[in-house]
Amino acid sequence: MAANNTNDFWEALTDLAKEKNISMDVLIETIENSLLIACKNNYGKADNASVEIDKATGEYHVYLSKTVVDEVMDPVEEISLTDAQDISGKHQVGDIIQIEVKSKDFGRIAATAAKNTITQKIREEERKVLYEEYYELQHKVVTGVVTRFSGNNIHVNLGKLEGFLSESEQVKGEYYKPQDRIKVYIVEVKTSNKGPRILVSRTHPELVKKLFEEEVSEVRDGIVEIKSISREAGSRTKIAVWSNDEDVDPVGACVGQNGARVNAIVNELRGEKIDIVEWDENPAYLIENALSPAKVVAVIADADEKTARVVVPDYQLSLAIGKEGQNARLAARLTGFKIDIKSETQAKEAGDFLDYEEDYDDEDEYYDDEEYYDEDGEYDEEYEESESEESSEEE
Repeated sequence: MAANNTNDFWEALTDLAKEKNISMDVLIETIENSLLIACKNNYGKADNASVEIDKATGEYHVYLSKTVVDEVMDPVEEISLTDAQDISGKHQVGDIIQIEVKSKDFGRIAATAAKNTITQKIREEERKVLYEEYYELQHKVVTGVVTRFSGNNIHVNLGKLEGFLSESEQVKGEYYKPQDRIKVYIVEVKTSNKGPRILVSRTHPELVKKLFEEEVSEVRDGIVEIKSISREAGSRTKIAVWSNDEDVDPVGACVGQNGARVNAIVNELRGEKIDIVEWDENPAYLIENALSPAKVVAVIADADEKTARVVVPDYQLSLAIGKEGQNARLAARLTGFKIDIKSETQAKEAGDFLDYEEDYDDEDEYYDDEEYYDEDGEYDEEYEESESEESSEEE
């Protein structure tokens, strides 16, 4: 290859490697393979072909190993003694010599095939680099810009690639327009024929957790831990926090001065309410905290069965259950317990209240009026029926 052309080609290749963040070794290997493919396309075979590339200058040479013979039967693999001795008088029949092949001698089809091989490999490497870059961001929160819509799905520009925000991962009641900046949680990065595909979410509970890590230095540094989180996206989230430093109030750290920290997160979530409660290893205390802002009279928790009975003041029953059972559902998910919440009057009528007063102080245990929710926050009819049957048997 001519020196000037080689220099231009090598400079272009070097620039391409930097621009696409692709290894020069990979590109050199690709060029070698493309030249071998060109040889095969041109000569019908390439078993005896070899390529040498000077990594410093980019100069390359293609050779065919040929055996010296008296009579040539295969011009691709053999060379006559006369021709061999024209190169060097020392050559004899049976010698194997390297004959350089000029790439310009390759046919147009062979050259095109070589070019296509290089182009395809560059594309593959570029996709691989992008995949690895964004795979590192999986399960993290990033800021993107809304670019376009496909049906009810949204495409979000994340820099070099677009994230796909499906309708199911959007918060009901949130509306976007092109150029809106939003924070999204990267759920998964996977490969496809068209390159990396990035699935993002606005509803995932981890979005809230990661936002707290960004906003609260104590969470980011591991001083305060978010032990559990339950979320109904767009409406309400409960998080249970714990401090590894007795001098740091975990709830106060997350709330911030005058509520600055939690309000920043609420604003990012467009008004979603956030309850921050203190985690406790004692399930009774944890359940009591989880039912906040409702006040609790007593909680009896069975750690083995993962069930709990809660008694609240009559006037607090609606608050404990929440609108359409939301507060109870979120508390059940947060703690992993089935929670049975009763008012004081209901507990007395059921004959339970005296037991509560005799065996537990005000800080013991609690949960749900005549509605039952499992750890997934689902209404549990079987649990309610079993309780009714037990009551009938006692009577």
